[in-house]
Amino acid sequence: MKATGIVRRIDDLGRIVIPKEIRRTLRIRESDPLEIFTDREGEIILKKYSPIEEMSTSAKQCAESLAQVSGHVAVVADRDQFIAVAGGYKNLMGKSISRQLEERLGTRETVTAAKGDRNFIVVCEDVSDEYQHQTIAPIISEGDVIGAVILLEADSKGKMGEVEQKLALSSAGFLGRQMEQ
Repeated sequence: MKATGIVRRIDDLGRIVIPKEIRRTLRIRESDPLEIFTDREGEIILKKYSPIEEMSTSAKQCAESLAQVSGHVAVVADRDQFIAVAGGYKNLMGKSISRQLEERLGTRETVTAAKGDRNFIVVCEDVSDEYQHQTIAPIISEGDVIGAVILLEADSKGKMGEVEQKLALSSAGFLGRQMEQ
């Protein structure tokens, strides 16, 4: 474990403030759920909680099915990282989503765009795979955006349209409803 050198006191209600620098570095936003663990040495460990990560098997099956049906790369992400990838770009798995994608999820919009369009965004800053077309549909569960279903296409001639948008939306809807059960 890495020491930060920051010491905080617990207030009379049992609260502790996580320093802004740490929240920014770990991409912890206001109202993000945190999971609390303890170990034998008496340490308390906070971990960002990803509800969609709990259903990684369903997300993987959904991505595989979507890739097979659409012929595109299918990706499922939570609010922080990619948790399922099928049809290519396997190097996205486990990588952090881009700030652009994080902001786009906040708008709750479904977007279909080609490279060069003003709506086109980079979905992962760490991966240099060149894709030419994308469809992004937010996964919404109990009124909150918990992730996204993304379709990617590298072929500049392989355009995405209404069919891909509906496929992504229905997959996102399915995963959102799975989380509510």
